[in-house]
Amino acid sequence: MAQRTPLDDATIIHQVRDGEVEQYGELMQRYEDKLLRYVTYLLRDSAAASDVVQDTFIKAYRNLQGFNDNYAFSSWIYRIAHNEAMNAIKKNSRLTPLEDESHPQLSYHPRTDLKLDSLRLTKDVQQCLGQLEPKYREIIQLVYFEDMKYAEVGDILHIPTSTVGVRLSRAKAKLRIICEQKGVRHER
Repeated sequence: MAQRTPLDDATIIHQVRDGEVEQYGELMQRYEDKLLRYVTYLLRDSAAASDVVQDTFIKAYRNLQGFNDNYAFSSWIYRIAHNEAMNAIKKNSRLTPLEDESHPQLSYHPRTDLKLDSLRLTKDVQQCLGQLEPKYREIIQLVYFEDMKYAEVGDILHIPTSTVGVRLSRAKAKLRIICEQKGVRHER
């Protein structure tokens, strides 16, 4: 039996516009986890992030007819999520940080101490990232955790590509200072 190749975003969008509304579920599946990770990172509140992502999909669906096919759907949906997250931040100026959810279970390994140090460093860096302003936190999230190119990030944030580089550089400098103040040091 031949495997079905997944449809690209543009094809799915055309199908939804032509009345095959159930195809929108494919786009939701494709982007839900990514958007949830991104928005949770911005808001530091998983419940609020889930609401924002749902609002994002609703808003995107309602405005799908006006989507410009010359742009990537991924940038457009991330931009909607970004706007919704910024609205949530403004509405709730003090969102509670994420509780320390689950850490991977460590089994005995000769290098368990290195794993523990790595986990501790990751947790410490996450706390430092939480202290960055949202405009710097989101740039780090998109570039390093969502693995996006500067052009994509520029499209999402509506800033020039050169500004992405400048803002990322500033974000890393601010993060370094925050981490040093907290005593978190990363050996190069």
